Amino acid sequence: MENEFTLKRFIDIRRELGYTQAEFAKLLGISNTTADIERGRTKLSGRVVAELLKQFKINPLWLFGESENQYLETSKTSVIPKVVTIDSSENENMVLVNAKAAAGYPQNIQDTSWYEQLPAFDLPIPEFRNATYRGFQIEGESMLPNLKPGEWVLAKATEHIDDVNPNKMYVVVLLDAVLVKKIERKPNSNNITLVSLNETYPPYEIKPFQIQEIWQISSKITFGEDATTEKGLLKQLQESMDELKSQLKYVKKV
Repeated sequence: MENEFTLKRFIDIRRELGYTQAEFAKLLGISNTTADIERGRTKLSGRVVAELLKQFKINPLWLFGESENQYLETSKTSVIPKVVTIDSSENENMVLVNAKAAAGYPQNIQDTSWYEQLPAFDLPIPEFRNATYRGFQIEGESMLPNLKPGEWVLAKATEHIDDVNPNKMYVVVLLDAVLVKKIERKPNSNNITLVSLNETYPPYEIKPFQIQEIWQISSKITFGEDATTEKGLLKQLQESMDELKSQLKYVKKV
């Protein structure tokens, strides 16, 4: 019979991930359900342990009670872009992912042909050189007041989860969604906490393996008069320029 301690941890993993016995069995390549394993009737095979490591980064030593680290090498989890696009001169360009395209982004993240349908451009500004950037359109109101629906953000690729800054905003590409959040890592926890600026959206925790890519937001682009305030961005700029001109005239007269 399998060690009861190991069985408890196996059951805890399944419940923590939110799978039924049948769903977990399918993911791990087990016939029917995991019920026999959980009852100690069937041995926990090396292949199943390997799948737990491969799919969920479960540390085998933790599973058998020989380590306190449930996840293996979470600090080294790579979240670099799966595909980088280039122009005709073989220079990296910036792909723009609108809200509609974002719905299919996680599933097509490694399909190079999928990126060909997206617009891309080169931004000849020094700050955007020597790094990989991508543009994403904001959807939803979870990052209000800083980011509004319909606005665009330009974001720089992040290599590792450990590189994130709790004071920055990020585009987080999960296995099934593209989100814009702040990222926090609590001490002595392997979980990642995604935080919205809009307090009506509560924070929630995810596992590192659920993240495919992370992009640090560096700037945003707003289109249209109604994109920032009721007066509109263009009107605000015009009013500021008019005010500045009047101040200069006053200075000249003095």
